[in-house]
Amino acid sequence: MNTSTTAPVPVLSYSPVVLSVPGRPVDLQVRVSAPETGSGLPVVLFSHGQGPSNNLSSLNGYAPIANLWAAAGFVVIQPTHLGSRTLSRQLGDAPGAPYFWRSRAEDMTHVLDRLDEIEKAVPLLAGRIDHTKVAVAGHSFGGFTSSTLLGAKVTDPDTGEEVSFLEPRIKAGVLLAAPGRGDVINGPMGQALPVFATIDFSTMTTPALVVAGDEDDSRHFTDMGPDWHADPYTLSPGPKSLLTLFGAGHALGGISGYDAAETTDESPERVAAVGQLTSAYLRSRLHPGDNAWQTAREALAADPAPAGRVETK
Repeated sequence: MNTSTTAPVPVLSYSPVVLSVPGRPVDLQVRVSAPETGSGLPVVLFSHGQGPSNNLSSLNGYAPIANLWAAAGFVVIQPTHLGSRTLSRQLGDAPGAPYFWRSRAEDMTHVLDRLDEIEKAVPLLAGRIDHTKVAVAGHSFGGFTSSTLLGAKVTDPDTGEEVSFLEPRIKAGVLLAAPGRGDVINGPMGQALPVFATIDFSTMTTPALVVAGDEDDSRHFTDMGPDWHADPYTLSPGPKSLLTLFGAGHALGGISGYDAAETTDESPERVAAVGQLTSAYLRSRLHPGDNAWQTAREALAADPAPAGRVETK
């Protein structure tokens, strides 16, 4: 698909916005990115992945995709979760360490609860956000977090309690290289993250776009192959869409950072396609009657060398 742009769209990025949260071992810090102009802007809450790099798993990561979304007219809010490698030495002995799977979803609820405060704290943003148009997006572990906010249930492996983080204020989601079903997890990370084995996508009712790379073979979790990352689409009720990216690995071309060593499939064109397609999906979901998603799907299907394919249900 054509990933060129006629002119760069200026984007403002401000960080950190610091929120004191009772009971949280450190303050919640977020980065906010937005287009320079415009009003009635929808919100994308973004949940980062884990990964080996220090700063990609924090508010300082994922600039490639965050900037694309902001340029497309979204306010992107990126919290640093407690499991970030930037906090690992400070929080290594804290309850829930090292992954803090519960607090990840709770971070997003705190952000929504204090969206007014965040909006006022960011220069040139006050009065420009549409608080009724909120989406969640996440990559890898962040895709797991986003799945739970969209309605997927999990079972706490320590207590046996069924847990739901369904957030009704979130109207749509984008799951980027998210984990799949639990009953095929047989890699070493299954022991480190037993909660992943309990996920139930049958309750994930909020509309979502699942993005998966056809070369994303996550052997540290499962030997199922790349299809595992399509499970959030396959096993959840509609309305859902699945974007399968051709030739894409876990970084989907490099969404987590510019020139990141862990990107095995670096492709600025692929990242641009992810930005365009996910933006079109969210625009149509958050603005009923907008045909951006339909137009983007038709352009992808007509491309002689498409970045991927789309399925819907």
